[in-house]
Amino acid sequence: MDRRHLIARVEKAWRDLEQSYAGLSDSQMLTSGVTGDWSVRDILAHVTTWEQEALKHLPTILNGGRPPRYSVTHGGINGFNRWMTEQKRGFTLMELRRDLDEIHRRLVSFIESVPEGQFRTETPFRRRLRLDTYGHYPKHAAAIRSWRNQQLNGNRKS
Repeated sequence: MDRRHLIARVEKAWRDLEQSYAGLSDSQMLTSGVTGDWSVRDILAHVTTWEQEALKHLPTILNGGRPPRYSVTHGGINGFNRWMTEQKRGFTLMELRRDLDEIHRRLVSFIESVPEGQFRTETPFRRRLRLDTYGHYPKHAAAIRSWRNQQLNGNRKS
């Protein structure tokens, strides 16, 4: 894989995520229960958090370093996710949408600046990028789609 193909993969998964919540009202975006107690808004804040983490830690990885372990800093990834969800709980939908777009643009721009050799094989950089982006978005897009289908089917039965 080269940079161009990797960016295309990231962007396709991103568009699929965007399509999963396209057309939802603000009220629907804030309805809990999409994934556990999370709303679509919480899921998008979560996705943005992991893109921020990628932007924070990918340069360290490129320089041969290792990011801190979440098990040490937050009691594990689930603890980190809970903590960050609470940190972003006060964001309005407008703020969240702005951050979602801005952080994603910054991430793609960063990927464009990375040496081509990081994309040709399964490097630590590419692994982290996959985990935080195109390997991560589909899980949440599927959860949103499933929730939407349940909402639609539930409304038909009423």
